[in-house]
Amino acid sequence: MTSHLVRQGGEALAAVVAGFLAMAATAALGLWAAGAADLPGGFPNVVAAVVVIAAGGQVDLSGDAGALAGTNAELTAMPLTVTLVGALVTGFCFLRPLRHHAVARTGELGARLAWTVVLWLAGLAALSALARHDFRVSLGGGQEQDPLSDLFGELLDAVNPTVGFRTDVGPTLFYGLLWILGVLLIALLVSRGTPLPPRLVRYQEAVRPAAFAMLLLLLAYVLIGLVVGVVVAATKGHAAETLAVVLLGLPNVSWLALGVGIGGSWEGRAEGPFGLPMPQILDSVLRSPGSSGLSTVDLSSLVSQDSRAWWLLPVAAVLVLAVAFVAAVRSPARIRLWQHALHLGIAFALTILVVAPLTLVDARMGLSILGIGELESLGGEVLLRPHVWKTAGLALLWGLVAGLVGGLLASRVHRRGEIEPRPAQDEAGPLPPRS
Repeated sequence: MTSHLVRQGGEALAAVVAGFLAMAATAALGLWAAGAADLPGGFPNVVAAVVVIAAGGQVDLSGDAGALAGTNAELTAMPLTVTLVGALVTGFCFLRPLRHHAVARTGELGARLAWTVVLWLAGLAALSALARHDFRVSLGGGQEQDPLSDLFGELLDAVNPTVGFRTDVGPTLFYGLLWILGVLLIALLVSRGTPLPPRLVRYQEAVRPAAFAMLLLLLAYVLIGLVVGVVVAATKGHAAETLAVVLLGLPNVSWLALGVGIGGSWEGRAEGPFGLPMPQILDSVLRSPGSSGLSTVDLSSLVSQDSRAWWLLPVAAVLVLAVAFVAAVRSPARIRLWQHALHLGIAFALTILVVAPLTLVDARMGLSILGIGELESLGGEVLLRPHVWKTAGLALLWGLVAGLVGGLLASRVHRRGEIEPRPAQDEAGPLPPRS
């Protein structure tokens, strides 16, 4: 028994280490492409902070600009490329030791889950201790220096304001617990070859095909975004900026494209000289606010910036129908059409309810004098938040229709549970044996 527990702990440790290493490598490459390697020290600390955020943690920003001036900075944005890489690697390594098991006993599966969760939280706590640093922000350095910056800097001791970040350990461990539990649960749901405890086997026919189809849909959008990013980097220039988007926020953009393609919408704005890694078309929409001060990001607003954005609609239609067909083919033949539609509709709506909030971006930086006003040369804001329930409702409708059509198409394909028809015998009976 002891050796069995030790082996489970070693396999869980391998999954956790592989997941963190994959996330750290992706974050380091993305930050390097974004120019963070040129920061005055603290690059490993920034990498650790990005990994912490990608794993659901919370990193707080702070600033100091002297006695009569103050800095304020906020950042809420999940680098979903790092998140996705960590989830895929950790989930794969967690499932790998189970692939040869015919039956998964509840106690054994629970022990593997417990080992993985405990070790993951321990690694996250270690990274949280590393994810802290302070940077000095120069008021000069640009070709067009704001004279107010020099004046206030000399008079108010704000020549070298500082901006730093610290990990809030309590919320980080709590949300990190939810993150790793969600990753392991999704891994078990989408893997048809991994055995489940006997009590859960009866639910796998309704859940696993639709769950796998949703994972396939999300990965297909990421793959398309990757191809587009490579083409843009090769033909349009700005290769480093494009690579930063790919390595830090590719799913943020790709899954937003999925939501917009089915009719969903986001809202937000972008102000000031700084921004986050995002496509130019999205930045242009966010910098064109309406009467309410916020821009609506939907199919029509994107088309107004670039007519090629209309392709988001047919791409969504083709891919959603394709994964609906895959889900129907992977389902037993006894599943009825209305059940296909219901399973896919619910799965698609739940998927949007999970991924749409993850695309939220809320970043702000400013330097205030005497607590009022801000220096425009150092202030800015990027806000992007989804209309979650509207987009999820549309996903439910799309899933119902696609599930019905996919089930009809799959009815022409042989599936599990169907009995092969026997060849008809000749009415005169079998032929007599040859003499």
